[in-house]
Order: sequence, then structure tokens, then C-alpha cells
Amino acid sequence: MNLVHSTKCREPILIGCGIFNKEINWLIKKNKWLISTSFLDSNLHTNYDLLEKSLCRELEKYSCTRKFVFYGECHPNMDNILSRFNTFRTEGQNCAEILLGNYLYNKELSLGAFFLFEDFALNWKSTFEKLFGSDRETVKQIFHEDRKYILAVRTRCTNDYSNESEKIAEYLELPLKILDVNLDNLESRLITALNQINGNSDE
Repeated sequence: MNLVHSTKCREPILIGCGIFNKEINWLIKKNKWLISTSFLDSNLHTNYDLLEKSLCRELEKYSCTRKFVFYGECHPNMDNILSRFNTFRTEGQNCAEILLGNYLYNKELSLGAFFLFEDFALNWKSTFEKLFGSDRETVKQIFHEDRKYILAVRTRCTNDYSNESEKIAEYLELPLKILDVNLDNLESRLITALNQINGNSDE
């Protein structure tokens, strides 16, 4: 699959979750893509109302610009929100599936993985409290219902967050595993979106 660069004026913009901002910027530089970016705080996932307001504000800001959104099904009305602004999102269920690909994602999920990424790990305490409250036993019970291990995912752009991932595993009393992945699937999803916004067919 190749990206055919658009001949249209004014480059498009990617608006989306900042969880993979380093990876996306690396791919943009590597491929010399003519595209701008605007990343939102990944912690917006913990508040649907705030996520919708923040995303709509960015979409309105770039209302006259060709754009697409880097998000999965992170809001129950995500696709309806995007249709109001005549735009679309990258293909994928969530950030983990977009990065790992459907097969690997479902394989690890079926084995009981809780997918951990650097951005989440660095803010895990506040995120856990927003989602589950501050009672450790309650949080552990929630995770132990269907999660068997913490899967810390690393890419070529990831900084060392081993200390944070170890603390999370200890807090939840779950084993920790490490998974190194390439950016091939993320790159493929972005190419598909760029070709769509540029009016090109996959080649």
C-alpha cells in the first residue's frame, strides 16, 4: 500500500489522541508526509463529556481544513460526532488495536492482557482514581475479574517506563509482561486515512 501525495493546496491536519504522538510524528518525518497535527490529552478518555467538547472545539477550529481524526471507538457517539463535521477517523477499535493490529491485539486480549502504554503509565494514579476510585482493593477486584497480566507495550519511540509499569503491576498484583512492536500497522492505518482524505485509491 503506497501513499499518493495530494496535489491539492493546503495540507490536511490530523486531529486526535496524543497517546501515540511521538510515533505519529516519527512516521510523518520518515515518510515526508504533508500533514499537520493537533493532539489532545489522552486522559480525556476518562470523561466522555470533556472528550466530546475538546474534540468538537478542535474540529470547529479547523472547519475549513481537510482533516481526519486519530481515534478509535473512544466515545460511544464518536462516529456521530465526526459526521457532524463531515470527517472520519482512522480504522480501528482502539489505540491498542490500531498499533498492534487486529490479530495480535485479539490474541493478547483473549489471554487476559491489560494493555499499558507509556503515556498512560506516567499518569496512572490520577487516571485510576478518575476511573475506579482510590480504594486499592476495589481497583484490584475490577482488574482481577478478567485481566490476567499487564502488557507493557513499547515502540521505537518509547522512553523507558519500566519503573512505572512495575509499580502498576505491583499495585494491581498482576504479572508484568513486555511487548516490543513495530509501527507497521499504525503506519498502514494512517496511509489509508491519508489516501482517503487526499481522494486517492490504495495502490
